[in-house]
Amino acid sequence: MVDIQTVSITIASASVVAGVVYYALQLKHQSRIRQTELVTRLYSIYASEGFQKEWYIFMTEETNDFLTYQKKYAVELPPTAVFFNGIGVLLSKKLIDIDLINRLFGGVYMRFWERGKPMLESCRREFNSPRLGFGLEYLYNELKKFQQRQ
Repeated sequence: MVDIQTVSITIASASVVAGVVYYALQLKHQSRIRQTELVTRLYSIYASEGFQKEWYIFMTEETNDFLTYQKKYAVELPPTAVFFNGIGVLLSKKLIDIDLINRLFGGVYMRFWERGKPMLESCRREFNSPRLGFGLEYLYNELKKFQQRQ
């Protein structure tokens, strides 16, 4: 026969297991919500008028030399490069999903990389810093791999 103490231990154990499962599901859900909010904020920056103007300037600029670009536009770094470098760093830390990045920025970024790679190489030479813009190159390589798998 089952006594009250055994029933109470069983109920307590089941409650703890249910609580742990619920907490794990909540953590996963919260992680998805945070990632969605991050991507939404990034996309709102990308869609802003200021970003689009900077994008146009960068994509239509004739020079591939970083110092020439820097002097002409009086910027330390092209804002578009800073933006995409940040996305690459987030991706390298697994804080953002490659599928979301590909769906929102994939084609745009590939064109950016084709245009910006010579300027990045110029910047790396100028500052003698081969890791400068790590996120840009990482993002390109990961997007390329992802797109080839699709």
